Amino acid sequence: MVEYVLQTHHLSKKYQNKMALNKVNVSIKKGSIYGFIGQNGAGKSTTIRLVCGLGNPTTGTMELFGKSTERELNKARKRIGTIIEGPALYPNMTAAENLEAHRLLKGIPGKECIEKTLTLVGLRDTGKKKAKNFSLGMKQRLGLAIALLGDPEFLILDEPINGLDPMGVVEIRELLKKLNQEYGITILISSHILSELHLLATDYGIIHNGELLEQLSAKELHEKCQHYLHIKVDDPNKAATVLESQFGSADYEVMPDGAIKLFAHAESPGIVSKALTDEGLIIEEFMPMGEDLETYFTKRIGGVQHG
Repeated sequence: MVEYVLQTHHLSKKYQNKMALNKVNVSIKKGSIYGFIGQNGAGKSTTIRLVCGLGNPTTGTMELFGKSTERELNKARKRIGTIIEGPALYPNMTAAENLEAHRLLKGIPGKECIEKTLTLVGLRDTGKKKAKNFSLGMKQRLGLAIALLGDPEFLILDEPINGLDPMGVVEIRELLKKLNQEYGITILISSHILSELHLLATDYGIIHNGELLEQLSAKELHEKCQHYLHIKVDDPNKAATVLESQFGSADYEVMPDGAIKLFAHAESPGIVSKALTDEGLIIEEFMPMGEDLETYFTKRIGGVQHG
């Protein structure tokens, strides 16, 4: 039986005359990394704020760890760690002092958690360096450390890699994988950097104009992303004729530079290349390729599709 950390049921939020969320049904399985995808204003942050208790839904309900009453939800939220709209840091405090301040605010007993958490996020040796002098990547890791105080079972991160340099992105990615795989923490991560989510998420939710268009696993996404053969030959028109006559396939696209995307028979590159060379065509480029999350997302919300 699948165990869910979060389920929302027809969750809606209306601000004056604008429907920010419209009957959203999110389901996040325990142990997953859920990539929440959507453009600015799509409803990602609104959903997250409602889940964290920073606002009330206009209509609809939710369950956290299987609990649904207001009293139960408030108790369940103590099992959540969050970074929303950037980590809340005290700039003139060290990493350890920041954690101590937040430990007291959260009412967490004992100071043992401070060194343990700093070690986990790789900030144990920052000493007396103040947070205002940290790099952006270090600030994000300190924000994660604060979110991890109290050993949460569910981590909610709103744009945690926004503005990071490539090395910082890799560091956060590896840390999130470690938290998920070694510590069993379920993670909801909202991000615009779709290529990075593709390397991290086990499940996805695509939201657009306040509506959840689709939820799918990484495996389902892989199956849905169209794979194709990228082909460049000396005579693209002749190649198109060969493909249609030899394979009875019109599922291809000739690009402006003459390259061909063959969507059918992508799993049989040897047979396709032999058919082309047997007809006297000179193959200049030939490689299997596939669409990424960004391409799939663009198509899903009504972007450009191949003909």
